[in-house]
Amino acid sequence: MTQLTLEQVRKIFRPRKTDSHKGTNGHALLIAGNIGKMGAAVISATACLRSGVGLLSVNVPRAERMILQQCIPEAMLELNFPGRRSMNNFDAIAIGPGIGVNEDSLKKIDQLIQYAEVPLVVDADALNILSKNKKLLKKLPAGTILTPHIKEFDRLYGEHESNDERLDAARRIAKKDKIIIVLKNAETLIAAEEMDTVCRNGNAGLAKGGSGDALTGMILAFLAQGYPAYEAASIAVYLHGVAAGISLEEQSVESMLISDVIKNIGKAFGKVAQ
Repeated sequence: MTQLTLEQVRKIFRPRKTDSHKGTNGHALLIAGNIGKMGAAVISATACLRSGVGLLSVNVPRAERMILQQCIPEAMLELNFPGRRSMNNFDAIAIGPGIGVNEDSLKKIDQLIQYAEVPLVVDADALNILSKNKKLLKKLPAGTILTPHIKEFDRLYGEHESNDERLDAARRIAKKDKIIIVLKNAETLIAAEEMDTVCRNGNAGLAKGGSGDALTGMILAFLAQGYPAYEAASIAVYLHGVAAGISLEEQSVESMLISDVIKNIGKAFGKVAQ
C-alpha cells in the first residue's frame, strides 16, 4: 500500500499567489450544526477558514445562528438552504457535521445529490442518513468525497471481519462508484477510482470528538480552491496529521483538543511549503 509522503503533498500544494483575493480562493458552503451540536459547525467552519478558503457560508438552524456569528465572525451565515440553482453558485459544498439524523437533514442531502453540480463532501450525520437510505447512497455524483470512520463505513457498506477486509472494500467501492473514500482510522486511507494512498502521520490525540469535523472543513476548503477531489482529500488529511503532531509539542495525547490542532494548521502549512 502506497504511503502518502511530504514529497507527494508538496507536489500537490499550490502556494497562494501574491495578487490573489478572496474571490480567487473559492466560496465554500458548509451545512452543519443543530441544537446541542453547534460545536461541530464551529469546529468545521474554523478549520475550513484556516485552510485558505476565500469565502465561507455556513447553513445552520435559525435558532442557533448567534453561536456561529459569535464564535467565528469570519464566516457568513446562510439561514436558507440553497435551492437548485443557488447551490451551484458555490465552488464546493460539505454536509454532515452535527446536522442530526432527521427528516430535514434527509431532504437536504437528497436535494444536494439530485441537483448539486459542484464537488461534495459528505460526513458524520449525513453518512448515517445515507446508511439508512441506500438508494440515495447509490446515487452519489462521481467525485463525491465520503469521510467515514470505521463504524460509519460498516453502517454504509456492511460489517467487515477485519480492517484489511474493510480497506479492500473501500478501495473496491471507490473504483466501482467513482467516488473518493477517506476511511479514518489510526492509518487513514484515501481511496479513489484510479489510485489510493494511506496516511500514517496522525496520532492518538486525534481520537476525540471534533477531529473528523475539522478534517471535513479542511477538505472543503481545498475543494473550493480548485483542487481535484483526490488531491483535496490527500492534502487535507496530511496537514491534519501534521498539525496534530505539532500540537503534541505543547500537549499530550490525553489533553490535546481539536482546537489545538486547528490553531496549528498554519504551522503545518509552513512545513509543507518549505
